[in-house]
Amino acid sequence: MQSSSHQTANWSSRFAFILAAVGSAVGLGNLWRFSAEAGENGGAAFIAVYLICVAFIGIPIIMAELLIGRAGRATSAIKSAEDLAERSGVSKAWSLGIWLGVISSFLILSFYAVVAAWVLAYIPKFLTGAFAGQTPLEISGQFDTLIASPSALMPWFLLICGLTIWLVSRGVNRGIEMAAKILMPTFFFLLVLLSLISVIKGWSSGGTQQAISFMFSPDISKLTPQVAVSALGQAFFSLGIGMAMIATYGSYLPRNVNIPQSAVIIGICDTSVALIAGFAIFPIVFTFGLDFQAGAGLFFKTLPTALVETTGGMWIGAAFFSMAFFAALTTAVAFLEPAAAYVTEQFGISKAKSAIMIGVAAIVFGLGSLYSIEFMDFLDVGLTAPILLPLSALLVVTFTGWRLDKAVIAEQLQEDSPVLTSFLMVMIRFIAPLMILIIMISGISDKYF
Repeated sequence: MQSSSHQTANWSSRFAFILAAVGSAVGLGNLWRFSAEAGENGGAAFIAVYLICVAFIGIPIIMAELLIGRAGRATSAIKSAEDLAERSGVSKAWSLGIWLGVISSFLILSFYAVVAAWVLAYIPKFLTGAFAGQTPLEISGQFDTLIASPSALMPWFLLICGLTIWLVSRGVNRGIEMAAKILMPTFFFLLVLLSLISVIKGWSSGGTQQAISFMFSPDISKLTPQVAVSALGQAFFSLGIGMAMIATYGSYLPRNVNIPQSAVIIGICDTSVALIAGFAIFPIVFTFGLDFQAGAGLFFKTLPTALVETTGGMWIGAAFFSMAFFAALTTAVAFLEPAAAYVTEQFGISKAKSAIMIGVAAIVFGLGSLYSIEFMDFLDVGLTAPILLPLSALLVVTFTGWRLDKAVIAEQLQEDSPVLTSFLMVMIRFIAPLMILIIMISGISDKYF
């Protein structure tokens, strides 16, 4: 049994935990980033590699992080990893994997809040008809003007940061869990509704059929090391792995929750959201002959261009970006929680004080991304995606598979789906580390050499 000192808070139910964990993973990575990455990297070829990364790397890492979080006799992921290293008779340096994840979460929050601010700024644009009657060039120019105007974005940036700090400061049940119970069902409803509208509207024009082919008929010639690196980075970003978020949420996990099954459910739900989001976006792209390789512009430039020509497009656009905001907020909360939980436990202060401290630090650091897209790109595709996230995950699965006391693993998983557990442990010990290492080396080599 776990030490009674292990928990100061627990998820109220398995369903609440699943909602919160899926909410931590489901975010703009599934909407803006997934569509942009798939569009830039060959569509189905990218998606095929992405699905492989989720199955053989993502889900095993989720299980490893949940295991570390629940097994450790602490209330923060870092302290849990240090405790497990000590109990396993190995150096506490093995907690570096979680440390890197916490650092990554903080860095990603700083620029993620800027992207969320773009999303928030677009909701009133749709509601007030700011795109109505404008040419595609003028609509595209609105986004360029927005990102070049930090002062205009500042209120939205501070709003998303303020909401994030407030929810984390309220604790696990009154903050994180409450947000997940309200926002995630609303998000799923809007996602399915908007996807159905997109598919139906694109069917008569052939846009839906083209979207299906683009997403599910891979061209093997487009499989390159860069596509593999992009797919791995997207899997990490989308699933929220390598960021210590899942490990932190695992520290609030009751003993009666099945870890392997939960890892699979989180992976399937998150991946399903990304694919469904593709059906919300790509039929529109092909129906209107838009550039599916437009990257971030696909979300903020081409979609508004198409929606202004659609009946009810202003309302659909407002709903779409509201949905994106709900997803962004639950993920931003998960980015802040690992560092806030550590500060609370390490220094014995309240969660409210630690949330404010870390949140304000993220705001200050985030000003770099708010005022410089180049700085944001460096944090995203230059530092966290190719280096910090895979390195964190590599250390986590290596520690879990090879250094963590087997008695601890048996205690946590002995009653949990033995066949699935055995399969995922093989993935954790052999397959995931090898795949992460190969793709990480390829990514660093491609980026810097």
